[in-house]
Amino acid sequence: MSVPTVRCTGVTKRFPHTDVDALHQLDLAVEQGSILALLGPSGSGKTTALRIIAGFDAPDAGVVEIAGQRVAGPGRFVPPDRRRVGMVFQEYALFPHLTVADNVGFGVAGRPYRPHTIGLRREGAHMRRPLGDWEARVEETLALVGMTNLGDRMPHELSGGQQQRVALARALCPRPALLLLDEPFSNLDEVLRKQVRREVRDILKSIGTTALFVTHDQDEALFMGDNVAVMDQGMLQQLATPEEIYHAPATRFVAEFIGVANFLPAEYDDGRLKTPAGEVEWPGEPPPSGAEALLRPDDMTLAPSESGQGVIVERVFLGPAYLYEVALGDGRTVRITQPYARRYDVGMTVEVRIVAERRPACFVDGRRLE
Repeated sequence: MSVPTVRCTGVTKRFPHTDVDALHQLDLAVEQGSILALLGPSGSGKTTALRIIAGFDAPDAGVVEIAGQRVAGPGRFVPPDRRRVGMVFQEYALFPHLTVADNVGFGVAGRPYRPHTIGLRREGAHMRRPLGDWEARVEETLALVGMTNLGDRMPHELSGGQQQRVALARALCPRPALLLLDEPFSNLDEVLRKQVRREVRDILKSIGTTALFVTHDQDEALFMGDNVAVMDQGMLQQLATPEEIYHAPATRFVAEFIGVANFLPAEYDDGRLKTPAGEVEWPGEPPPSGAEALLRPDDMTLAPSESGQGVIVERVFLGPAYLYEVALGDGRTVRITQPYARRYDVGMTVEVRIVAERRPACFVDGRRLE
């Protein structure tokens, strides 16, 4: 069994003049070649975890290991430049006076001193001479991120997406054991953001780079991560695949943070689970009294019916679908998605039915029943 590229065990961090832990007893591992998306709201501890792994902060308790070597823990602290960790910052942090090539190769040993070319275009005879190891490494990395022949450009001559790729190339050029990305797409518009995150994921997968990706964007986490770690108030709530995080969240917080969640009281009766939105087969042990069923918007359907148990109170157009908010007879509301061709008016009485092909997750006291 391979050693995880990064492992945190019991990592805790408390900042001065506070009475709560910014990070509390964090346990997580990132397997070699995989991407872990660290997801949570502002103040959840995800950036603190990233900074401790990078070596910018020291933990108050716990151990951090990178590639099997302890880099932080009781009596030991390895500085950032000796951890073989690459970092892509939210603001890119490119050197404005250096060319793209000099930015990319800045942290690589053997960088030639070229006072007549640093920050200037490299042309003519200088570029016709044989490439040294440093230049060859830089050109190889630029090709990896699709920036071949752009090494002479200055950062201000690039688009936002190109600057993002230069920042990625600079982090990858020293060939780190681990790549850390701190909300790297937050400065891009929505269309470019989707394009660049796909490019970045493809690049990381093509070279087998282990990465830890911090974001507060749910869609981004589900797209980027082989696994997703959801954090809240300094504590890890769940670490699992994107599919399990969405369909089988461990806690009510995870369910409500990832996508739209409808929680309805559930009662077991003769092999079926009954809720105000309908009923579904329930094999296995009956849930205890006080259980709630989690139903996602696509777990239910609706149809006009004068005898139905719901009334449409809101309709939101999403493009390929409508999101309906439906008030049920017991006063609760549920949100249900329907194809765009099923357009119903606000105020219409409808029948709501559960159509989930899987058994819905049930929760008691905020935690999912196994």
